[in-house]
Amino acid sequence: MSASTVVRPGSAEQTPRAQRTHRPGNPSARQMTRSAWLFLLVPGVLFLVFMALPIAIALVLSLTDYAIVGDFDWLGLQNYAEIAVDPFFWIALRNTAYYTVLYVPAGLVVALGTALLLNRRQRAVRIFRTLFYIPVVASTVATATIWFWMLNPQNGLLNVVLSWFGIDGPAWLYESQWAMIAIVMMSVWAGFGANMIIFLGGLQGVPGELYEAARLDGANACQQFRYVTLPSLTRTTFLVSTLLIIGAFQVFDQAYVLTKGGPGNSTVTMVYYIYNKGFGALEMGYASALSFILFLIILVFSLVNARLTNRGGVR
Repeated sequence: MSASTVVRPGSAEQTPRAQRTHRPGNPSARQMTRSAWLFLLVPGVLFLVFMALPIAIALVLSLTDYAIVGDFDWLGLQNYAEIAVDPFFWIALRNTAYYTVLYVPAGLVVALGTALLLNRRQRAVRIFRTLFYIPVVASTVATATIWFWMLNPQNGLLNVVLSWFGIDGPAWLYESQWAMIAIVMMSVWAGFGANMIIFLGGLQGVPGELYEAARLDGANACQQFRYVTLPSLTRTTFLVSTLLIIGAFQVFDQAYVLTKGGPGNSTVTMVYYIYNKGFGALEMGYASALSFILFLIILVFSLVNARLTNRGGVR
């Protein structure tokens, strides 16, 4: 452009190229919009087909006496009324609550403690991170086989170690007061690796300036953990604890493989009871109603956990 050329306001020469090319009404913008909708269409269809539709069907079935074979009748809320007076439902709910009370704090402590130990820059730490994560990708049957041997009352590894200290180990899987504790130990060992990775991500996101300021103020390691690390991990703790609560109320594989719900129904959980009603007794309508009750319980506990976790923490 020569010096004598006059640039008028609003002319094409004055308008940036990006603004001239990507106006809302030009073909490029429309093409990008269509592409975005196409990308959203695939997960949307999958969600409708494999999530929303099955949930709607299960909700309808929960109002019937559907039993896979034969005709079924409309019952309305009768299934839900029967749940309230079903003694086995309350046994399963009590066992699941007991498992949750033991599993969630233990899972949090083990995962966070391991993450604190592995939050270092040494090369050897990567090996331990991999080793601790291996149980997460192992199948439940393989994990249960290992723990079934470890919990053997005669020559299991755990009782052998206890015998070194003069302690007579119990029959873990054959005594009502110890069976659920054994399942909790197996579950914590099998799943803490994933939560450890989440906590590691949270720890590595804490600004180092906060620790430096705390050290300048004379804070020791425990005080730094209490006043710097824990408040900075509020969101991470909420995520991990919510995942643990949901997983605890959905526990099934461990009880099914290790104890089959015994001894004396001491390890019958909610999902195990739903499985027995649906695929054992073929009471699919009643099992569907139990599933929605479990959904409501998980929702309530998740909301309560969100309230407790965020109280006084980072919003």
